[in-house]
Parts: sequence; C-alpha cells; structure tokens
Amino acid sequence: MKISLSDHFSYRKLLHFCLGPISMMIFTSLYSVVDGIFVSNFAGDVPFKAINYIFPVIMILGAVGFMFGAGGTAVVSKTLGEGDRRSANRYFTLIVTATFVAGAVLAAIFFFLMRPIARLIGATGAVQDDAVTYAHILIVALPFFMLQNLFQSFFITAERPRLGFVFTLCSGLTNIVFDAVFIIGCKLGVAGAAIGTALSQAVGGILPLVYFGCKNSSVLRFVRFGLNWRVIGRSCVNGSSELLGNIAMSLVSIIYNWQLTRIVGDDGVAAFGVIMYVQFVFVAIFIGYCLGTAPIVGYNFGAQNRTELQNVFKKSMVVLTVTGVAMFVLAEGLADVVAHIFVSYSDELLAMTARGMRLYSVSYLFCGYCMYCSSFFTALSNGLVSAAVSFGRTLVFQLACIFLLPLLLGLDGVWLATPLAELLALALSVAMFAVNNKRYGYVAIAAKK
Repeated sequence: MKISLSDHFSYRKLLHFCLGPISMMIFTSLYSVVDGIFVSNFAGDVPFKAINYIFPVIMILGAVGFMFGAGGTAVVSKTLGEGDRRSANRYFTLIVTATFVAGAVLAAIFFFLMRPIARLIGATGAVQDDAVTYAHILIVALPFFMLQNLFQSFFITAERPRLGFVFTLCSGLTNIVFDAVFIIGCKLGVAGAAIGTALSQAVGGILPLVYFGCKNSSVLRFVRFGLNWRVIGRSCVNGSSELLGNIAMSLVSIIYNWQLTRIVGDDGVAAFGVIMYVQFVFVAIFIGYCLGTAPIVGYNFGAQNRTELQNVFKKSMVVLTVTGVAMFVLAEGLADVVAHIFVSYSDELLAMTARGMRLYSVSYLFCGYCMYCSSFFTALSNGLVSAAVSFGRTLVFQLACIFLLPLLLGLDGVWLATPLAELLALALSVAMFAVNNKRYGYVAIAAKK
C-alpha cells in the first residue's frame, strides 16, 4: 500500500503507516534485551549488574540523536507540507551532518569520563570495572548510535518506514549474531556484549547514510547544503523535549538503582534491569507510533489542514487506549515467565522481579497518552509545550515519587513510583491539550447555536 503524508488516514492506513516505525522500535529494544539475556545467562551476574549501572549514561548521550531526529523531522516535514522540497532536503542533509559531528565530539569528551561517572553512580569493585569496559567500547560507536536514532524519525518523513525497519532488522541481527560469537564462543563477557552492540550500531548508522547518499525514490536525499544555524537551532528547540525526556529517564534510572541498592542491595538493580527490558519493548510500541504519526501531524500543520489534524488526533486517542490496556494485561500475565528468563538462578530475586513487574505495569495504562502529547506538540513545532510535558513526566514527577513513595511503602514504593508519576503526567497532558486546542484546532468543537 503506497501511503503519502498528504493522504486522509483511516485506522487501517494509519496503523499500516506506523507499522514500520513500531516494528523498528520494538526490534531496537529487543536487541538490547538480547544483550541482557546473553550476559545474565552466559557471563554472570556481575557483568549483568554492570551493564544496568552504566547503560543509562550511554542512553543520555545517544539521546542527542533523538533530539535532532524529532526536532529535525518537525522542521523538514513542515517544509515539505509548505511545498518546498528543495529546502527540505538541504535542511535534512544539514541535520544529519550536525548529528554526526556532535556524536564525534561527545565521544571524544566522555571516553575519559566514564570511570568517574561509574564511581559517581555507585558502581564499585568488579562491577565498576565491567561497567567502564562496556562504556569505553560503546562510546567509540556513539556517532553511529546517534545517527541510528536520528534516522528512525527521518525514514518516516521520507515515506519509507518499512525500509527503516529493514535496516533496524539488519542492525539487530548483527547484535544477536555477534553476541553469540563474542560472549558464548569467544567468552569475552561484558566486552563481547559491548562489541556486538557497537557493531550493530555501526550497521544501523551507516546503511541509511548509503541509502540517502545515493539516488533513491523517497522524498528525501542528501544534497549540497550551507551552514544554517537557524535550522539547527529550531531542530534543537523542537527536539528538546525528546532530549530532556531521554536524559531525565536515564537520570531517574540511576536514582532508581541508588534507591534499590540502599533498600535491598545489588539484587534490586538486577530486578529493575529486568523490568526495564520489558519496559523497553512495551514503550517502544508507543514510541514507534509517535514517530509514525509525527510527520503526518507536521505535514498537515504546514499545509494548514485542520480537518486531517482532527482525524489523526481522534484516532490516535483510540489506538493509545486499546494498546495501553493490552500492555497492562500482558505484563501482568507474563511477569513470572519473563522474570524466570533472566534471573532463574535465584528464587528470592525471581519473586522480587515478578512482583515489581506487576506493580510497575500499571504505568502502561497512562504513559502512551503522555508520550503522544509531547510528540504531538514537537510535530507542531511547539517545543516549549512539548518540553514541559516531557520534563514534568520524566523528571519532576518521577523524582518526587521515587523519593517519597519508598518512605511510605518501602520496596513496593519503588515499583509504584512510575505508575503514580505517569498518572500525574496524564493530568498535565490533558491540561496542555485543552489549553492549546484553540490555537491548533486538533479537536473539533461544535459551534454554539
């Protein structure tokens, strides 16, 4: 089915268009989970804990790619909606170049800071050594990791979401194959996991460069460009919510690890790591849907087509509701099975992980709406509202809940912190939708008689 951003979207067409980015994000999350399965079962509990300590730091750095992807997509799709394809391609090429340069600079700086950072976030002894080893290898591939995150958005704007999934599939398979080779075959432990992930990120970043650098049938390709700080600035402002959101989530993960270490020791970090692997996969569905719908929103905003904005918004609310309920039911039912896959070596850790997963799963009922709200306003080039929702959701409410609830409920308070934070963020999202509707007109309001 050939689908263009200018089409009218039925449920079938909307889901079909978003299938590529949803699949892409699920698979991206799955190969992170594969790392955890290989390491926990074939390298041991110390490397598994090390990865869970340092992984949020890597995600903070990689979030710059999400910022340029989300913010740049808003700029480029709006320009396409205005009918200026030539400028859209110049902006696209500039944004890709800026992302790679930013990745190289960050990699050079943070390579030498990883041990102090690992010490700061609480990793000690052998866990700290493994965390630094893992981070040093991954930081070398950071420019490609950021490009991989960037292109997840731009393949949708280019009206080639399925091709984006194919490249992500290639990246994921690379990770799985080399995890097996380096962890099981070569017995390199945490270093093997890092090498496999770094190679997969290189594949995920380089293949799109080749595609867009050659003549292709999409609406985007690399062209000659000039330095335009205004476009770079708009991309950063528009994507600031995604950057802040990812940074905040990673910082919150570090605080979660600190609280869990304080309450139950390193086993709590391992249990939280398992819950995060499940969360990566489930939330990836929401992220993929937001990535898929953002260019549609941006295009119709640029074209001043309020009727289609209303159509996409209304259908999205239904999709998010059904998906959130399905995720909650699935997480509740599979908690014991998933926990057994990762931590079957300890009955106590197994029980802790399963209970934590069941309590945490309440958050899936609310988080889709909040993520969509932030993405929606990014696509409307309103980075301020998007950042406010994202910042409130991922940092302010999360930090308040993770510090306060354990004082009242102990370990259960840690697992329930995210559900309560998402509920508070939902209230903020509803308020932002209501306040800004008059400006953008994404909800039809019946005229008074």
